[in-house]
Amino acid sequence: MKGFLKRYGHAWILSFGLVYLVWFAYLEQTVTRRYHVMHVAWDDLIPFNAYFIIPYFLWFAYVSVTVLYFFFTSRTEYYQLCSYLFSGMIISLIICTFFHNGTDLRPAVDPEDGVCSWLVARLYEADTCTNVFPSVHVYNSICTHVAVARSQVLNGHRGYRWLRAGSFILMVLICLSTVFLKQHSVIDGVGAAVMAYALYYMVYGTSGVRETRAARRKALG
Repeated sequence: MKGFLKRYGHAWILSFGLVYLVWFAYLEQTVTRRYHVMHVAWDDLIPFNAYFIIPYFLWFAYVSVTVLYFFFTSRTEYYQLCSYLFSGMIISLIICTFFHNGTDLRPAVDPEDGVCSWLVARLYEADTCTNVFPSVHVYNSICTHVAVARSQVLNGHRGYRWLRAGSFILMVLICLSTVFLKQHSVIDGVGAAVMAYALYYMVYGTSGVRETRAARRKALG
């Protein structure tokens, strides 16, 4: 047991995921009316497209597989990614707790129109249209790609450039899926991107400066 805890004791930080789920479930049950509708003119220009349910659901594997990979390969990069993810997720919950928000963008979807439409209909049933700002889907996708793009562990593997490019494409598709499925307003995604930019320096800023200085010293001999 002692050896197990020494090897996998860093799993403790995942408990923040349970805090998020319980808090979010509470908001889903309580924020049902009298909320601010998130809407900008661009939302009306974006058509609904059920095929985007595919990258939307791939988000679950994209984030969880990346976290698990760093869990087993690099404790430092694992802590950085988890800190990046959970700090923004908790901030989003705080925002939704004091600023009740939602959307009114969802169209009527016929589940008989195909598999993708059926999946969208199931998504709409399971997930309310409230607590959308900032978009956690967008935020977590950006965080995950940042972790992949910065990873020193992955950088040592053959095909890393293709992996990084694939990660970027998937991140973009997931972000687009939130608006093409009418789950989020454009402003929800923008808010998530701004939060990701701001929190990046909290998580990576100092280490990034150290790495740059070290590289310069090494180049100067």
